[in-house]
Amino acid sequence: MAILVDESTRVICQGLTGSQGTFHSEQAIAYGTLMVGGVTPGKGGGTHIGLPIFNTVAEARERT
Repeated sequence: MAILVDESTRVICQGLTGSQGTFHSEQAIAYGTLMVGGVTPGKGGGTHIGLPIFNTVAEARERT
């Protein structure tokens, strides 16, 4: 099974507010990746590095 990714692929980060999630998301954004949000349980409703935070992947998928 192939995974097809191009410049229009929307990406979410699980663990966005952690140090690794923040670092790698910032790097991806700098590279041009279309980051649309992140998931951190218990922190949904806020923003981090300019991206919305969701409590679950299902919520992130529905709202982005």
